[in-house]
Amino acid sequence: MSNNILAIILAGGAGNRLQPLTKFRAKPSVPFGGKYRIIDFTLTNCLHSGIRKILVLTQYMSHSLHKHLRDGWSIFNPELGEYITPVPAQMRHGDKWYQGTADAIHQNDYLLKRSSAEWTIILSGDHIYRMDYASMLHTHKSHGADVTVACMRVPLEDAKGFGIMTTDNEQRIVEFEEKPEKVKPCKDDPERALASMGIYIFATRVLIEVLDEDSKDESSSHDFGKDILPRLIKSHRVYAHPFGEPEGRVSPDNYWRDVGTIDSYYQANMDLLKSIPPLDLYQDDWPIRSYQTQTPPARAVPGDSGNEGVFINSILSGGTIISGGNVGHSVLFHKVFVDDHAIVENSVLFEGVKVGRNARLNNCIIDKYVEVPDGEVIGHDPEEDAKRFQISDNGIVVIPQGYKFV
Repeated sequence: MSNNILAIILAGGAGNRLQPLTKFRAKPSVPFGGKYRIIDFTLTNCLHSGIRKILVLTQYMSHSLHKHLRDGWSIFNPELGEYITPVPAQMRHGDKWYQGTADAIHQNDYLLKRSSAEWTIILSGDHIYRMDYASMLHTHKSHGADVTVACMRVPLEDAKGFGIMTTDNEQRIVEFEEKPEKVKPCKDDPERALASMGIYIFATRVLIEVLDEDSKDESSSHDFGKDILPRLIKSHRVYAHPFGEPEGRVSPDNYWRDVGTIDSYYQANMDLLKSIPPLDLYQDDWPIRSYQTQTPPARAVPGDSGNEGVFINSILSGGTIISGGNVGHSVLFHKVFVDDHAIVENSVLFEGVKVGRNARLNNCIIDKYVEVPDGEVIGHDPEEDAKRFQISDNGIVVIPQGYKFV
């Protein structure tokens, strides 16, 4: 891809709906899939799309995210004009923290001007998907667009949570409404609506101009979906780019998830365990990069009782040991230990979790380094679990980092 494109990844959100997983970390740095962080998917898309100038705008609980970028993504050469640079909130315009997605970029507009980039692609650091941004830039240039919005079709019942658009026969956006009460379906598909994915390519000069105008509007919430795009479609050439177009280099799977809630996060992890996963981590033409912790191989061994360690349809990361326990349909990050006769089912266990003898876990997410005592039972009695833990709408029990059993 051309050196004339700059990527800005919005990674400062608090992720309140993912609490308690975001109590000590930003949403983009929440672990995912046994060895990754959520932001790795967006960064990998940039890497494979040939984007070598990347700014990551951080704010809330940013330390673990900055550390991950340092340890896993210090891969570009600044002497060649390449970089992945975290940019913490600095209050360069006024005395407030970021007031919205548009304001976050406006507060760093000096970096836009200094980059000399002809185009700017704006991305979220908290979505799980594969996408070739070079294909989207091709759409942008072929239309002579000022702005291009990545979009996908979603069922009408889900559409109220998105920015919904209507396009003409040339894919020019003629209507855009953020989270509408009444959703307008696609003309050729009455069961689905055309939704924004929160991925935008701007002509940089246009972006600087509209952000400056928006910053002066005291009635604006300074958000791309609510304020910027509805205004721009009336005055500029704004086009849609359908997600999953076949001309991209990545093998299309059309999988995109906003893992903004405990249930959506849990389901996205469980998706990886399907016989044919909708997001294939073993895809050779678009491998997902992350920081690689140096650990020995995972293993299953007999426990002290002689009981064999067994795992069925599960993801096990390096350093994990199943010592006479049983693990089924679960995702285990590195250095997890499952002791004799313990049973772990339908669960996600973060780094360093230890599961004691005869413990039984079901439908759980357990954060880093929690030690589950011998004989503990979680995920089998909702009333008892609710006295100690947070339980999601779909019944997923979440044990936070640092939790001490008594």
